[in-house]
Amino acid sequence: MADIIPLAPMRKGSTRSPHYRANVQSRFSLDDEPSNLDEMPLMMSEEGFENDESDYQTLPRARASRPRSRGVGWFLLGGWRVLCCSCCELLARMCRRKKELKARTVWLGRPEKSEEKFPKNSIHNQKYNVLTFVPGVLYQQFKFFLNLYFLVVSCSQFVPSLKIGYLYTYWAPLGFVLAVTMVREAVDEVRRHRRDKEMNSQLYSKLTLRGKIQVKSSDIQVGDLIIVEKNQRIPADMIFMRTSEKNGACFIRTDQLDGETDWKLKVAVGCTQRLPAVGDLFSISAYVYAQEPQLDIHSFEGNFTREDVEPQVQESLSIENTLWASTVVASGTVIGVVIYTGKETRSVLNTSYAKNKVGLLDLELNRLTKALFLAQVVLSIVMEVLHGFVGPWFRNLFRFVVLFSYIIPISLRVNLDMGKAAYGWMIMKDENIPGTVVRTSTIPEELGRLVYLLTDKTGTLTQNEMIFKRLHLGTVSYGTDTMDEIQSHIVRSYAQGTSSGATPSRKSQTPGPKVRKSVSSRINEAVKAIALCHNVTPVYETSGETEFAEADQDFSDDNRTYQASSPDEVALVRWTESVGLTLVNRDLTSLQLKTPSGQVLSFYILQIFPFTSESKRMGIIVREESTGDVTFYMKGADVAMASIVQYNDWLEEECGNMAREGLRTLVVAKKSLSEEQYQDFENRYNQAKLSIHDRALKVAAVVESLERELELLCLTGVEDQLQADVRPTLELLRNAGIKIWMLTGDKLETATCIAKSSHLVSRHQDIHVFRPVTSRGEAHLELNAFRRKHDCALVISGDSLEVCLRYYEHEFVELACQCPAVVCCRCSPTQKAQIVTLLQQHTANRTCAIGDGGNDVSMIQAADCGIGIEGKEGKQASLAADFSITQFKHIGRLLMVHGRNSYKRSAALGQFVMHRGMIISAMQAVFSSIFYFASVPLYQGFLMVGYATIYTMFPVFSLVLDQDVKPEMALLYPELYKDLTKGRSLSFKTFLVWVLVSVYQGGILMYGALVLFESEFVHVVAISFTALILTELLMVALTVRTWHWLMVLAQFLSLGCYLASLAFLNEYFDLSFITTWPFLWKVSCITLVSCLPLYILKYLKRKFSPSSYSKLAS
Repeated sequence: MADIIPLAPMRKGSTRSPHYRANVQSRFSLDDEPSNLDEMPLMMSEEGFENDESDYQTLPRARASRPRSRGVGWFLLGGWRVLCCSCCELLARMCRRKKELKARTVWLGRPEKSEEKFPKNSIHNQKYNVLTFVPGVLYQQFKFFLNLYFLVVSCSQFVPSLKIGYLYTYWAPLGFVLAVTMVREAVDEVRRHRRDKEMNSQLYSKLTLRGKIQVKSSDIQVGDLIIVEKNQRIPADMIFMRTSEKNGACFIRTDQLDGETDWKLKVAVGCTQRLPAVGDLFSISAYVYAQEPQLDIHSFEGNFTREDVEPQVQESLSIENTLWASTVVASGTVIGVVIYTGKETRSVLNTSYAKNKVGLLDLELNRLTKALFLAQVVLSIVMEVLHGFVGPWFRNLFRFVVLFSYIIPISLRVNLDMGKAAYGWMIMKDENIPGTVVRTSTIPEELGRLVYLLTDKTGTLTQNEMIFKRLHLGTVSYGTDTMDEIQSHIVRSYAQGTSSGATPSRKSQTPGPKVRKSVSSRINEAVKAIALCHNVTPVYETSGETEFAEADQDFSDDNRTYQASSPDEVALVRWTESVGLTLVNRDLTSLQLKTPSGQVLSFYILQIFPFTSESKRMGIIVREESTGDVTFYMKGADVAMASIVQYNDWLEEECGNMAREGLRTLVVAKKSLSEEQYQDFENRYNQAKLSIHDRALKVAAVVESLERELELLCLTGVEDQLQADVRPTLELLRNAGIKIWMLTGDKLETATCIAKSSHLVSRHQDIHVFRPVTSRGEAHLELNAFRRKHDCALVISGDSLEVCLRYYEHEFVELACQCPAVVCCRCSPTQKAQIVTLLQQHTANRTCAIGDGGNDVSMIQAADCGIGIEGKEGKQASLAADFSITQFKHIGRLLMVHGRNSYKRSAALGQFVMHRGMIISAMQAVFSSIFYFASVPLYQGFLMVGYATIYTMFPVFSLVLDQDVKPEMALLYPELYKDLTKGRSLSFKTFLVWVLVSVYQGGILMYGALVLFESEFVHVVAISFTALILTELLMVALTVRTWHWLMVLAQFLSLGCYLASLAFLNEYFDLSFITTWPFLWKVSCITLVSCLPLYILKYLKRKFSPSSYSKLAS
């Protein structure tokens, strides 16, 4: 593959990211075999391998640090410009400098004790205020060349010597565009203001020494004690002090913050929760130390200290003690102390304002507009040259520029924006893709120009609905067809345990020599571990309200649901319920399991170690109530658990087997602890949790001391089922010429398996698995091996990808782009966005990203076109995307039908609007050249306004209803989509054709009218203008490929408006002449000559060189 591509890491002029040389972390060693080195086409001698990497950094720095003489000569020869630029940059940095965020000490209920001034707790989403609204909107409009050009032309009409016609002919269209924009912006601003006012005016109960008082959300300060009721939004970032729930915990909904639909369990500070009454919060002297405000919503470090007792009470605070703003209380009533307000809250810090995406079609039209402006200036100069520069030539030149200003039609932006709105409406009204929402109405044409589709795996290609499929114990494996055997083992095991008066787990705790356990006891231990090691909470629906399960409640299976942050955990707990061991209750300190015989086993929760993306595992320490045994259970990914569990010879092999079946694997292990071991661990753990500096590292080190020589219990396999019609959809996209990259955080084996099962990689295709690399030398050898492969899919991990991009960014992207499919596994959200940006920079092709979770948002926002799926992981991706769909299979119709139609319609509409301006400019040029190059307008006043609006607007805009093939045909032949990526529907070639047509028709209309008129000049205006209107209507008919009844209506409506208005245009037309027979035959003759040749050419082209779509349509 791509044998001609040299791998040149140090080549001159290479376009690298800024950190290319700065981040070099490894060097080549001389241990590499000579044969391998010979194969490397590196522009580097062997001495380069010997140089330490510091040489690459110090040499350039040394050169740059040489002193240079800067004297008066340097200042005069450009130094002043350098100094001015430096001063401006310094001033800009000073203006942009943000207030430094600091850690703080917050006293409970005493905001006046805070020495610092914190931001006001108000939500402000408005773009403008009363003073900046008009300047801001005008700037946003006139930064576009088209609008700025028309502003200059319109302003020129205030100069008497440059005035061409009536002022309203120039200011009316421009004023209309600006008025529509300002009204739209004003409406959006008013809506934003109302939403902000509504949020800021929400009333909350604040605890004071005098009791409860009502305060507005915007008046809340750091240190206030705020009461938040059930189903009420939390107004600021708070530390959870008390709750009305008996167990000292509550659920909150975080879907507006992180997009996850699962409820989160939050825990109140133990010291304040134990106080007898709410008012006692003011009788104690306590404060919270909180770290500086940060972006990360999943971590927090702080301490709670009570000073008025001896010794002082200190509790460490973590993420489970926080209540972030914009979340909603789901159970009970909570009291919290405010620690961050306004701009310092997590929700505001994480608000990323997506870039304004501009479609490729808009950029192409902008280039054509500039080409038209250049043509306009050249034409004006030519007219003045032929005029001979007589008199005030400069004034005449500018008058010609104004006369030909209709070459660039101001209605172009209006028509295109209205067209985009129409396409969005059609997409949302399509019954074949229900629930689709267009959130960015400015880029529907991008759906028709895509070359790369980057997709998430879990929840996008798969359903994110987990089903327990496999339990492996090392010597025996159970699948879906043998789960009844596990159930019978559990029933027998607990029946024996009940009759003997003890739980079966006691057998494993008896001292003595280690003996091989029976299958039944191993199954029991494995199921028990799975039922205990999780973060799932059972929730019961009672009398319409969701409540915690209380100990005295009837644990019926009918109204029980499980809440957890991961669907994998819910699947595991549901499976243990199906085999007989049911989780019936859980609070902060205990959980209960119900056995098949109905007996309830109680366990005290001593410690929980939650799952993190870094550790890739979670653990729990429990004490069984009946026996007092302390057990440490842990489950996690095989890569994290392999080094923790005792030696075995089956784990790695079975993990690979399950991954090849497409199953998500979890390794479950346990360790029995003595009371002394646990007490020692607890002391060290609590001490680490109170650390202010490097708390996370110290806590991890203490936990790691416990994670040694765990007893391996079992390996579980959970299946994430494919979305409906994923396979045919991916095949459709491949046939359309779209290259699909799968970016996932999952492990390599599972990602490869899903790529095969979804047919992202076809059965006969080879897969090149990029082996792990950590240095430049390894990356070089692996890239050399990869480039010899032909037509194979690439599978690469995030770590190896990072190394390749650090040293061989250009070469890697070039090789990867030639692959039919690419799978990147173990990708972080930042890496996903980085890959999108790399494709945009290196290929200049349009990219589309599709995902369903909060971790896909950065990728969706970075892509040219972002598509979000409303799925199990919430709405965050859907809300951040340009287009929102409900199922992956809908993307086929969205691209093949709506994307294709939107692009082709906009291309036709844009070119026709420009043709409408060019034809009248061609007529003006002919008119001026015949009448001694006089800068006098051919048509004045209402004729020009009517021509661009009521006379031609409806037929031209009806082109948004045109289609070349039926939707069914576009889906049946996705190859039609390939042509769009080449941009042939709107190119300089097609534009040149329209220019020639405009020049021909403008010349015929003007010359014909001048030849055929007899006595008065007013007859020339009547004949040429009427022929012009008819020509435009016939040209629309010529452009249309599939007629719609609204198109026919638009034609007759425009013609009727023109004929009706003739009665009121006395100052432009001779009414007695236009009702005569000579007028009719002259207009008909000129119109026929201007249009008939084009109809003949179109017929011949369709007959002898038909386009691909016309073959299918016939």
